[in-house]
Amino acid sequence: MKKVISKVSELDFNLSDLKPMPAPRKVLLVKPTHFDVEYIINPHMKGNIGDIDKMAALDEWEHLKNAYEELGLETHVLDGVRGFPDMVFCANQSLPFIDANGNKKVLMSVMHANERKGEVPHIQKVYEESSYEVFHLDEEKFDDFEGMGDALWHYKRGLIWGGYGFRSSEEVYALISDIYDVPVIKLELLNESFYHLDTCLCILDEKTALIYPKAFNKDGLDLIHALFENVIEASKYEAEELFACNATSPDGKNVFIQQGCTDVNQNLRDHGFKVHEFSTSEYLKSGGSVFCMKMMLW
Repeated sequence: MKKVISKVSELDFNLSDLKPMPAPRKVLLVKPTHFDVEYIINPHMKGNIGDIDKMAALDEWEHLKNAYEELGLETHVLDGVRGFPDMVFCANQSLPFIDANGNKKVLMSVMHANERKGEVPHIQKVYEESSYEVFHLDEEKFDDFEGMGDALWHYKRGLIWGGYGFRSSEEVYALISDIYDVPVIKLELLNESFYHLDTCLCILDEKTALIYPKAFNKDGLDLIHALFENVIEASKYEAEELFACNATSPDGKNVFIQQGCTDVNQNLRDHGFKVHEFSTSEYLKSGGSVFCMKMMLW
C-alpha cells in the first residue's frame, strides 16, 4: 500500500482495506479566558484587532462545551494561558492517534506563526497526563505542521487527509505516515482564506465529506470524490464568511456548525445528519470556528 498519495492514479486501496479506528469519545477544550485578536496571521483577522467581546466569546464556547456533554462525550477543559490568545483553537497544536492495541501516540506541532509556538508545550501536558507516547518533529527539517488544522483522520479508518501550502509543509506527511503506519492523502491548498484543511474539508462520516471545491486543485478534488460516496459542496459565502466547512461531526450522525449556513445545513439534513447550529461569531473574527475549537481524543 502506497504511503503518501497525491493523485487518483496512485490509489492502491479501498476504504475496506484500511485499518479500523474507534471514534474518539473525549473532547479537549481550551477556555477562552485570554482569547482576543492581538495580531494578524490570516486574512480573517484583518480589522479585528482588539474587537473581541470577551463575554460573548465565553458564552459561545460554553454552548459548544455543553453540546459535547449532551452527546455523552467526556470533556477535558484546559485553562487558557495569558499571551496565547489563539490557544483556544486547540485543533492546531497536535495530531493524536490510537492503534489496534489501544496504544496512544501524538505528534506535536511546529506552529507556522511565531506568536503561536508557545502554545504547544501547554497542550503537550494534556497528552503526558493521558498516557500518550509523544513525538516531536525535527524543526531543522520541517518548517511547520499545524496538527489537525491540516491533518484530518478519515472517520473510523486509518487514513489521514493532509493539507499543505500555507501552514504545514508537504514533506511532513511521509514522516507522519511512518510514525502512524497509515497512508496519507496529500491535498494542496490554493486559497489563503482557506489556509488550513479544516476550513475547506469536513469529514462527516466514512462515506460523506463537506468541502469548498475552489480551495483545491483538480488532483485534490478527484481524490476526494474517489473516496467519498457523498460530497456536499459549500458556496463561497457560506465557506468563507461562515466557515461552513469548519463544522464537526463527533459521532458521524450529529453535526455542529456555525449558524446561518442555510444551504449546507439543508444538504446535511437531506443526507441524514442532525444539524446543531451554534454562534461562533467572535471566533470567526480570528479565522476559526467549531472544528478549530476542540480536539477529539481517545
